[in-house]
Amino acid sequence: MIAARSAPEVAAVRAADRTPEARGVARDRVRLLASSATGDADRSFADLPELLEPGDLLVVNESATLAASLPAEGPFGRFRLHLSTRYGPDLWLAEPRWSGARPGPLPIPDGLRFRVAGVRATAVARFPGIPRLAFLRFDGDLEAAMARDGAPIRYGYFAEDAPLAAYQTVFATVPGSAEMPSAARPFTPRLVRRLVRRGIRFARVVLHAGVSSLEDGDDVTGAPPILPEPFEVPEATCRAIREVRGSCGRVIAVGTTVVRALESAFHGGEVRPSRGFTRRYVSPAQPVRSVDGLVTGWHAAGTTHLALLRGLAGEGIVRRSYARARELGYLWHEFGDSQLLLPGSGRPARGAGAYFALERPARARSAW
Repeated sequence: MIAARSAPEVAAVRAADRTPEARGVARDRVRLLASSATGDADRSFADLPELLEPGDLLVVNESATLAASLPAEGPFGRFRLHLSTRYGPDLWLAEPRWSGARPGPLPIPDGLRFRVAGVRATAVARFPGIPRLAFLRFDGDLEAAMARDGAPIRYGYFAEDAPLAAYQTVFATVPGSAEMPSAARPFTPRLVRRLVRRGIRFARVVLHAGVSSLEDGDDVTGAPPILPEPFEVPEATCRAIREVRGSCGRVIAVGTTVVRALESAFHGGEVRPSRGFTRRYVSPAQPVRSVDGLVTGWHAAGTTHLALLRGLAGEGIVRRSYARARELGYLWHEFGDSQLLLPGSGRPARGAGAYFALERPARARSAW
């Protein structure tokens, strides 16, 4: 997602510089601000089952985080390469950085050859509109290089060298995200079981998140350059959403990645089975149609994440809740605190879903 200049409603925030576990907080015990049209309630993420209602559907992202930060060396010295998105067998979009805390752009002209964790790479072209990102072609086994020398992407505000497992959610089964789909991180197998007993069901999508990229620009209604990201919305999830709509339940996305996937699959007044690459930009000018609520983290000023929140809940609720989170000392970024955003009042009208119990996929490597 694209970040812009700071804005008053999210100034002076505190970044989570360690994992909750390193702060002495269990995954499912981070703070949760439950926000609706009527106000904001300071809760724990473990309270989520009582904040939802039987028949609600949580849609989660099954994308797993890659060890996408790799050591690299070129004519100008050593640097880090952050892989972002794979577009072909050997073609990746990536962000060369001097370090995790120091971005580029680096002097990498088209055609330059260098090495990434021992694998030969050739610069192909810059990404239009984001000069710090480049298409690279690799000649070698990049997956083996990630397994051997890769690390999860870590930025300057994060002080901890956490293992890759700390960047995985309980739903992660399909490797592909450069950055963790972090809204689902507070879920644990224990919490999922409590939600299921409450009558809340789960459905899945996949959207592989690329690297965040900082760019200037305040206009959240315009369309900034957004990385094409691979996604899939299966038929079972579309059926679950139709059933929930028919029984007056709510569809609640777990993460902005889920909203983007569902909005990319929204055609003819409903979510339909879809897969491919999306550049969907959700904002007040292109509002959310596919979900009634959102579980999310706290996002930096001017990001397209915030534009998406405004496209779901409107400017007033977003501004008010962010001010309240600042007052309460909530922590920002991927290892920070959470928000449950339910902008509507009560349950939607019939036809606006029985609900769908997602069976655990056979390929799953997590115990949810």
